Amino acid sequence: MATTQKKTTAKKKPELTQQRVMTLYMEYVLEHGERPASVFKFCKDHGIEEGAFYNFFGSFQGIREAIWVAFFDNTSAVLHKNKEYATYPNREKMLSFFYTFFEVLTANRSYILFALQEQKDSLKTLGQLRDLRLKVRNFAGDLIEQANDEKSSRLTKNPVSVFSEGAWLQTLFLLKYWMDDNSARFEKTDVAIEKSVNAIFDVFNTTPLESVLDFGKFLFKENFSRSK
Repeated sequence: MATTQKKTTAKKKPELTQQRVMTLYMEYVLEHGERPASVFKFCKDHGIEEGAFYNFFGSFQGIREAIWVAFFDNTSAVLHKNKEYATYPNREKMLSFFYTFFEVLTANRSYILFALQEQKDSLKTLGQLRDLRLKVRNFAGDLIEQANDEKSSRLTKNPVSVFSEGAWLQTLFLLKYWMDDNSARFEKTDVAIEKSVNAIFDVFNTTPLESVLDFGKFLFKENFSRSK
């Protein structure tokens, strides 16, 4: 009697990419509540050649920094899928950026809370945001330069470095606010985004008083209510 041989095919491993390494790292810290003990152990646990890991990252710190850049790049990709985005006024571009950025962060909230709360040393914690800071500053700087091009007088032009750094500080404030926000769908963070963007753009237009006071009242109200 003739016999048939069954062909067995080994399950093909997913291609190792930079994105794949970042995903494995994020999953590891969420499942274990701590960083991997070493690159060697991390690679062994996931069936990765250690040399292959170093094709993408020199250390776990490199992964942590790249994850934040990926959040920014994902935000940018979503924004530019909207063909109308290029026609938005700069204020609307900034609002759209922050709304979309925090939607991306919300989809990864558990990892972000771990990443930003695992160390008590705030300087070490902020180290992972170094490349994100450059991305945000460049994004804000481009918006400011566009606004300056529309102004005829040098006296009314805004210093790019000052306001791009201000946009980064705004990002840090909103990030901390979002981390502490317990409202449904993080609606209070959306309000903070709107008020902070309106305030900073009114500063650009040299008519800050009303928006700055409105934003200040909002912050006072939120901080007071949380202290009760």
